This record gives sequence, C-alpha cells and structure tokens, in this order.
Amino acid sequence: MSDSVLDVESVARLARIALTPEETRAFADQIGRILEHIELLRRVDVSAVEPTAHANPVFNVLREDVPVEGLERDSALALAPRQAHHLIMVPKVVE
Repeated sequence: MSDSVLDVESVARLARIALTPEETRAFADQIGRILEHIELLRRVDVSAVEPTAHANPVFNVLREDVPVEGLERDSALALAPRQAHHLIMVPKVVE
C-alpha cells in the first residue's frame, strides 16, 4: 500500500465515509496527481515575482456608510407580530 492509499483510508475514517477499494484507489491516484502537480509548481522560479494578495487591484465596492434616521418605536412595534410592554416578543430559542 502506498502512502496516498493510507492517507485516503485515514481521511475517510476520520470523515466517517465508507469507501470501496476501487474508490480508495481512485482517490489515491487523484491525490498522487495533485501532489505531482504541486511538485512541478515548487520547481518554478518565482524569485523575481513580487508577492501579492490579489492578482488584480481590489477596490471596496460598498456604499458610503451614512447614518440615517431609524424607525420610531411605535412604527417598529406596529410591524412586530407580537409585542408587550413596548417590546417586541420573539420565540424562546434557548431552553
């Protein structure tokens, strides 16, 4: 058994996934190809490449944060399905 087969079996066991022997071999083959590709990437000379977080410049596309008036209490309470003592009643979520 190769290391990748052992890795597939241990990950499947941790994930509580039952794999057939064919699936284990298929995943081991895929992991092996991925690791070969990573090894090819490690050999690429990137010493002249400046490290970046993004390949293209990223700009904030959110709108300006401008304070606005909120709802009046009576208007907000009128929208609530249930209310009591000037409060919005909600279902209990913690028992």
